[in-house]
Amino acid sequence: MKLMFASDIHGSLHGAMKMADAYEAERADKLILLGDLLYHGPRNDLPKKYDPKEVAALLNDMKNEILCVRGNCDCEVDQMMLEFPILADYALLYVDGHTIFATHGHIYNETSLPPIKRGDILIHGHTHIPCALKHEGLYCLNPGSVSLPKQDFKRSYMIYEDGCFIIKDFKGRLIKSLSLC
Repeated sequence: MKLMFASDIHGSLHGAMKMADAYEAERADKLILLGDLLYHGPRNDLPKKYDPKEVAALLNDMKNEILCVRGNCDCEVDQMMLEFPILADYALLYVDGHTIFATHGHIYNETSLPPIKRGDILIHGHTHIPCALKHEGLYCLNPGSVSLPKQDFKRSYMIYEDGCFIIKDFKGRLIKSLSLC
């Protein structure tokens, strides 16, 4: 199974389109969105081509491909615009014998761990900073942001396939990777 993880679109049509193109090029089986889809949030500048209505339309066209969790900028009004569920705080996935706890990151993260056990996988967004490391016996990953990257990183997403996580920019260049083997 090949999964694509992306986070923090923040209403950027440019970022959403790059993400959709990467999803198609990667030929992933599912797109897992880690929140903050439509609204840019009061702490962020307006992202490139800020157009939440068009982002909603683009995502709605992909609704059967998406599994999503709620970000701190997502709310009931956003859910009214989207044709797939976005308001769950987390999702549990069981992939290749591993438990993945997927969340946005504003509640659960490396410093506030969810109730999972050693060897499990925590995947979150929120910080806009790509991360792939082993922490306190857990695998901790963050795909970065498709629209508002921080700390001089490029816009990015993450692929999981055959026991390996690979974080890439939209030119396909490797940013970080982590193998479960």
